[in-house]
Amino acid sequence: MRWLAYVSILLILVELISHSYYVIGTTVTYDHRALVIDGKRRVLMSGSIHYPRSTPEMWPDLIQKSKDGGLDVIETYVFWNLHEPVQNQFDFEGRNDLVKFVKTVAEAGLYVHLRIGPYVCAEWNYGGFPLWLHFIPGIKLRTDNEPFKREMQRFTAKIVDMMQQEKLFASQGGPIILSQIENEYGNIDGAYGSAAKSYINWAAGMAISLDTGVPWVMCQQADAPDPIINTCNGFYCDQFTPNSGEKPKMWTENWTGWFLSFGGASPYRPVEDIAFSVARFFQRGGTFQNYYMYHGGTNFGRTSGGPFIATSYDYDAPIDEYGLIRQPKWGHLKDLHKAIKLCEEALIATDPKSMSLGSNLEAHVYKTGSGVCAAFLANVGTQSDATVNFNGNSYHLPAWSVSILPDCKNVVFNTAKVCLNNSSDILGINSQAVNPKFQRQSDKETADSSEAFQSDWSSFTEPVGISKRNAFLKQGLVEQINTTADVSDYLWYSLRYKKLSLFFFFNSSSILNNLCFNSVYCALMRAFVGSGKGNSGNAKVTLEKPITLIPGKNTVDLMSITVGLQNYGAFYDLVGAGITGPVKLKGLKNGTTLDLSTNQWTYQIGLKGEELGLSDGSSSQWVSLSTLPKNQPLTWYKTTFDAPGGNDPIALDFTGMGKGEAWVNGQSIGRFWPTYIAPQSGCTDSCNYRGSYSSSKCLKNCGKPSQKLYHVPRSWIKPSGNTLVLFEEIGGDPTQLSFATRQAESLCLHVSESHPPPVDTWSSDVKTGTKSDPVLQLECPSPGQIISSIKFASFGTPHGACGTYSHGRCSSKAALSIVKETCIGSKSCRVEVSINTFGDPCRGVSKSLAVEATCT
Repeated sequence: MRWLAYVSILLILVELISHSYYVIGTTVTYDHRALVIDGKRRVLMSGSIHYPRSTPEMWPDLIQKSKDGGLDVIETYVFWNLHEPVQNQFDFEGRNDLVKFVKTVAEAGLYVHLRIGPYVCAEWNYGGFPLWLHFIPGIKLRTDNEPFKREMQRFTAKIVDMMQQEKLFASQGGPIILSQIENEYGNIDGAYGSAAKSYINWAAGMAISLDTGVPWVMCQQADAPDPIINTCNGFYCDQFTPNSGEKPKMWTENWTGWFLSFGGASPYRPVEDIAFSVARFFQRGGTFQNYYMYHGGTNFGRTSGGPFIATSYDYDAPIDEYGLIRQPKWGHLKDLHKAIKLCEEALIATDPKSMSLGSNLEAHVYKTGSGVCAAFLANVGTQSDATVNFNGNSYHLPAWSVSILPDCKNVVFNTAKVCLNNSSDILGINSQAVNPKFQRQSDKETADSSEAFQSDWSSFTEPVGISKRNAFLKQGLVEQINTTADVSDYLWYSLRYKKLSLFFFFNSSSILNNLCFNSVYCALMRAFVGSGKGNSGNAKVTLEKPITLIPGKNTVDLMSITVGLQNYGAFYDLVGAGITGPVKLKGLKNGTTLDLSTNQWTYQIGLKGEELGLSDGSSSQWVSLSTLPKNQPLTWYKTTFDAPGGNDPIALDFTGMGKGEAWVNGQSIGRFWPTYIAPQSGCTDSCNYRGSYSSSKCLKNCGKPSQKLYHVPRSWIKPSGNTLVLFEEIGGDPTQLSFATRQAESLCLHVSESHPPPVDTWSSDVKTGTKSDPVLQLECPSPGQIISSIKFASFGTPHGACGTYSHGRCSSKAALSIVKETCIGSKSCRVEVSINTFGDPCRGVSKSLAVEATCT
């Protein structure tokens, strides 16, 4: 039996080793240069991934891709309204499983920055606050108010206690090295007067008292009290200076793109500009930088705020909404991270010394007493490239770029060098272009399969006006948030008025509603009259429609529809919603106008279909008809479907539908609104990365639906027998729905033989005194994929862009066969770009290698 005891002891030791982050504590402090982990200053790369904007099944892959991209830290907000939707009733299951997310990050060997807030902004409904806060007597949010501070402390302490119980803070051996209290309060604190300062001091003291053993930060808070670290958010933070000489320069949000609004075009940010901003930050003394977002994900359910924030929260991030690597953004930043890490020894040892190299040209040098040296050379001009002399050598600096020299001599990375000869050809190690596409199910399957959504439909017609027993009467027009507490997007306003019969002989009457927030549906005598909508710039709606009155009693039904609640700004919680009035009848007898605003109205919170639980598809109220009602407002639809084959991420194409919400097997995939078209103007075919970026600088998809494709997580569906439920507000044709799978159509790389060698070979080159040749490296973006074919390969003078490459006058005949032999059947491959590999097809000519491959 003794051997059993030995085995048991061995198993216990293995368990302790595999969970060592629970056992061995880590000391995290800071000084003026950096975070200090176990006594050593660190240069840290971080990226934001919000756990509820993806699924637990996606988390390991997202985190591993982040690690592979060179990140050290994963940053996430904590979403109070998800975790405590009802006061003192908590939810930490499924996508809300914060502990599991943090442990998943730890298992990948990365750190965590936990931004508790608990106000988060994040384009999230109501800024992350639960609506029940609104109804606490005497409460005022985000100020020196006792009811609010009591609730904020209770929730913050609960999250901290959860992390401590699981030993997840670094001081306990866990991955959490930073926590954040409050969020961007400095942007709006002036509106709160003197109470703002006392509130911030209280919040800081409250956080410190929780004794996490790791530093706390406040972003965008110039007066953050010691020992709280104040940090920067924005597109650029190189000019940022902490409020104390004892605090490090930290950047908690480098916006990799921008959020999408219904009715807006799609913003994107060129990777050359992101890389420039990051390099400038480290050039000028920064040591911690976080991408917001590194993976944006999806606003499932009714979580988006704004209002009018779309369901997609892709954010043009390095990992896209569906979990696929976005190239060349991911790869170019990966190489940047490698280059900066080569400089880490110098960066953490000393402060930089700056020098001018000319107009708009500057160098920052980190040099230690022992001779370790790293330099950053910058051209901050937006028009012209430049040649500079530094350390006795000459360097070419493209406009709006930074070159990184880990030894103060050799350039291993330039932020602008993603394109070759100013074309769209992709250049750079790992910075491969991925031509992503959505493969529609009907494009690749049989006609019967493509018609999966054209049969087996049932429907339910949502009653117009009051249909629920809990309706109530109230004099005048009510504000929606105070009435519904946001349990539904919908609030019915219904009026029956006998005196309307006095005007029955006038057919030119119109009903006028001045509305606040989002959209409205108007009906007279249960017949649809019209609808109106706001936009992200102006949520107020004015609707004026002609109506025909009848003798006797007339009924006016108005539905106010929210599309997310306000999430940002001073006193944003006081911004109302609903029909504010006046509601008038115009053009009556003798041209008079009748104001109905002060009459007694009947109100209904939510829909009959919501009360019946139609969203999970199990209700007995569904009706199957030989002819499916199409293009009818206020209609529920249900059907079943089989999952698209394969393992690629899935999207549902809502072409043909109007506006509403959709559920798959009872899980809401979010609000859909494919009929909201982006403006015709404002987009460009290409975006000049040179010069300061703004959210409106680079736009695409003008004149198209802001969003027509909606993510359906693979983990939510079964191979067959799935249920799809739709609620259509304004009218649509569900039989036009189709599935699409997100695929990387092809991978492309175009690398010059004069391009710098791989960043990861630089150290060995210095030691051996040799210089590596450039390398073309292809890597399939999704787990389990291998390179299945090489569509094009040319060494010589190829030209064109990804998908349209062609041979130049100079081309090696052996290139295609060599690349095929090296790459096909592998997940990744490396090909040396030199005449040693391919021979010399044209002496004296600068050559390059272009490759287009596919993965399956």
